[in-house]
Amino acid sequence: MTPSQTITFENVSRFYGEVLGVNRVSLSVPPGVTSLVGPNGSGKTTLMNLMTGLLRPTEGRIQVLGIPPGHPERLCRLIGYCTQFDAFPKGLTGYRFLYAFLRMHGMNHDECDARTKAALELVGLSDAANRTVGAYSKGMRQRVKLAQAIAHEPQVVVLDEPLNGLDPMARAEAIALFRQWGEQGKHVIVSSHILHEVDRISDQVILLSQGYVVAEGQIQGVRSEVKDQPMQILVRCDRPGLLASRLFQQDHVVEARIQGDGKNLLLRTKDADSFYLLLNRVILDSGLEVESVAPADDDVNSVYQYLIGSEGATV
Repeated sequence: MTPSQTITFENVSRFYGEVLGVNRVSLSVPPGVTSLVGPNGSGKTTLMNLMTGLLRPTEGRIQVLGIPPGHPERLCRLIGYCTQFDAFPKGLTGYRFLYAFLRMHGMNHDECDARTKAALELVGLSDAANRTVGAYSKGMRQRVKLAQAIAHEPQVVVLDEPLNGLDPMARAEAIALFRQWGEQGKHVIVSSHILHEVDRISDQVILLSQGYVVAEGQIQGVRSEVKDQPMQILVRCDRPGLLASRLFQQDHVVEARIQGDGKNLLLRTKDADSFYLLLNRVILDSGLEVESVAPADDDVNSVYQYLIGSEGATV
């Protein structure tokens, strides 16, 4: 892809005095939904503030669809940012909050009015448009921030913990919107601690730890990059004890546990490719009846736990 189609970080670092924000980050983020995953303090918000121009890098170079953050007027039209923190002018209604924001983009009254109403309807706040934002619930405040982020129809939507405070129905609707925007070719950057939902949202993930990018890509590829953690594989068969005894003859199989109804065997291996080859041979030699074989940790939550487990962090 060309620079005008991606968000690029080239050896980007950001320090707050002596404190590390992010260090030596090099990324090329394509269109679609990209989730930032990592413990608190890992650098997710710093990365978002850098790509939206709210922070400047200590060193390195950033371009958002070919535009450097040093051009805030152009960047503002390109990006919509929903932060995790509330900051609303006193006394404004939901309608006036969005309308005033759009007027700053230079739109005329009719366009501001139409886009404000459309954005409020999209997030389910049409009935609350004339209520003051200060009287909104946490979930409603979250939705009006989301409406502001997308009211000017940006090509890049940056969402910092956007699902916080939403009830299950609103959360499902928000996830559907994120997927829709990604399918339209927009760049949707999401940070979230609701990890089973990150799996549903994401086309790709970026794993962060202590200011560094640990891994990036589709989750299956990211899992293979966490090389110091054995892969877990669940095999369901008629004689799991026999299978475990055969597999344990190999050094790369480090654990085997029978689970559930006695037909599930959970294995941990340091070499998945060798394991699958060995499994095929054992099945042929012993006549085992195998119902299913599947990775047990091929998701964001498992990879995330590998990261925070070593750092002692909590979600």
